[in-house]
Amino acid sequence: MAVLVAGVVMAGLARQSARNVLQQSLAAQADVIAGQVDERGLGPRAAGLGRVAQVVRGQGIVVVLNLPKRGIQSNDPRSTQAATAAGLGDAGGAQRISAQVQVDGSDYLVEARGLSDASGFALVEPVHLAAGTWRILVRNILLALGTGLLVAALAGALLGRLLGRPLRRTADVAAAMRQGRRDLRAPVEGPVEVAEVAAAVNELSIALQHSEARQREFLLSVSHELRTPLAAVHGFAESLADGVATDPRHAGQVIQQESQRLDRLVSDLLDLARIGADQFQLDLARVDLRETLAAGAEVWRVRCDRQGVRFRLDLPPVPAVTTTDPRRIRQVLDGLAENALRVTPAGAQLTLSLTRLQNAVQLQVRDGGPGLAPEDYAVAFRPGVLNQKYRGRRPVGSGIGLALAHGLVTRLGGTLAAGPAPEGGAAFTITLPAT
Repeated sequence: MAVLVAGVVMAGLARQSARNVLQQSLAAQADVIAGQVDERGLGPRAAGLGRVAQVVRGQGIVVVLNLPKRGIQSNDPRSTQAATAAGLGDAGGAQRISAQVQVDGSDYLVEARGLSDASGFALVEPVHLAAGTWRILVRNILLALGTGLLVAALAGALLGRLLGRPLRRTADVAAAMRQGRRDLRAPVEGPVEVAEVAAAVNELSIALQHSEARQREFLLSVSHELRTPLAAVHGFAESLADGVATDPRHAGQVIQQESQRLDRLVSDLLDLARIGADQFQLDLARVDLRETLAAGAEVWRVRCDRQGVRFRLDLPPVPAVTTTDPRRIRQVLDGLAENALRVTPAGAQLTLSLTRLQNAVQLQVRDGGPGLAPEDYAVAFRPGVLNQKYRGRRPVGSGIGLALAHGLVTRLGGTLAAGPAPEGGAAFTITLPAT
C-alpha cells in the first residue's frame, strides 16, 4: 500500500515538475524577447518581433500581442483566450505575468511581459508531454513501483517468517492447553512483542496448572468429608432395613445427625459458589454486635462444657454498633467457633471477644489448640489447603468453612485475618467498620 501510494504521488510530482520546467523555459524566452523590444514600444520593432514569433512557433509556442488601440490579437484564438485569461490586457510598465490557465479543457502556460507604452506580449504554450517522453516517464515510474513492490514483498515475507514461526508455536501450545495439556511451554523468542505473548501464555499455563491442582485437592477433601457421613448413614440404614439394629432409636439419631452434617456441607458449598454473584442476598441493618455475640455464646458455652473446654466471653462496656447482616455474622462466628472447638483439647480455653475501636469493631475467635504454622496464616482461607496439610494429624474439617467465612466478611465490607492467639492456638479476627 505504501509503495502504491508513493507511485501515485510520484506521478503527480513528475507531471508538476515537467510543467515547472516548461514554465521556466518559456519565461526565459519571454525575457529574451522583451529585451529585444525598443523602449518606445512594439511599433519600430514589430517586424522583428514577427520574425521571432515565426521561430518560436516551431516549438509549439504562440506569440500574442497587446497593441495600443488594437487590443489583444494572435493567429490562434485559444492562445488569445489563454493570454486574456492570464491578464495580458492589464500588463504594462514592465510587468511580468506567469500563469497556468485552462481553455476548453486544455491547459496552457502563459508568460506575459508588459511594455512602457501600455502594450505588451505573451508567449502561450499548450501543456502536453510528447508521447515518447510520457512513455519514458511512465516506464520509469513503473520500474520504481515494481522495485519497491519487490523489496516490500521480500521484506514482508522475511518479517512474516520472523513473526509467524514463534506465533505458530505459541498457537500450537495454546491449542494443546485447550485440549487439557499443561506441561507444554511456548518458546520465548522473536521480537519483543511476540516474546511477551509467549511468556504470557506460559504464565497462563502455569496458573491453570496450579489452579487445577488446587481444585483437585479441594474436591478430594470434599469427597472425603462427604464419604464419612454417607458411610454412617448407609451402614445404619442397612442395619435398620435388615432388622439387625440392636438400638433402632440410636441408629435413627445417628442418621439424623449425619444427614444434618451433610446438609450443612452442601449449604456451605452452595454459599461459597454464590458468594461472588450479584444475587447473593444480604439483609443489612444497624446491629449492636454485643447482642449477636451474647446469643452465640449461650450455645458455645454449652458445647464447650460437654467437651471439657473452658469458655470465655469478652464484651465491651459500650455498644459496638455496625451496619451488617446479623445472620451472616452469626454464620461466620459459628463456623470459626466450630473449627476452634474441633482442635481445642479438654482443659484448654476457647474465647469469643468483641472490641470497640475508634472507627471499627473487632470480633475474635481464639482457641487453645495446637495453632497454625506461621506460613499457614497467608493461605488459611484458601479452600482445602489446611485440610490437605493437617489431615491425619489433627481433627480437620472440609476446608470450606474458612473460605466461606472469608468470602462472607469481605462481602460485608470487612476483613478476616488469621494469627496466633494468647491462649496458645490460632486467632481469627473479624474487623468491620463502626457505625
